[in-house]
Amino acid sequence: MTTLFERVGGNDAINAAVDIFYDKILADDRINHFFENISMEKQRGKQKAFFMTLFKGEAENSAEYMRKAHQHLTLTEADFSAVAEHLQNTLVELDLADDLVSEITTAAASLQDAVLNR
Repeated sequence: MTTLFERVGGNDAINAAVDIFYDKILADDRINHFFENISMEKQRGKQKAFFMTLFKGEAENSAEYMRKAHQHLTLTEADFSAVAEHLQNTLVELDLADDLVSEITTAAASLQDAVLNR
């Protein structure tokens, strides 16, 4: 069975997705303030590494990782929804099959409580 990493198109697809995703986030006044003092080069690198690990099926304790990564922030349901919206739009823009978009967005939704530190 092929991994999600292989089905989405490997490194090139993940790199493109993360770049498009953060371009959308940085253009969104609802949530871009969370990234004001962040090195976006480092942030993009972390996100690419996280997606690669997650999509290869190698991410253990991804919820705990997301909880720790976001614990210093006061995030709301609206913030999470805005990010989820940009993720879905990015995947659609990359012309991924509907089943892949659904699989990825469902996985992201499963991390909501961890990201919101609930």
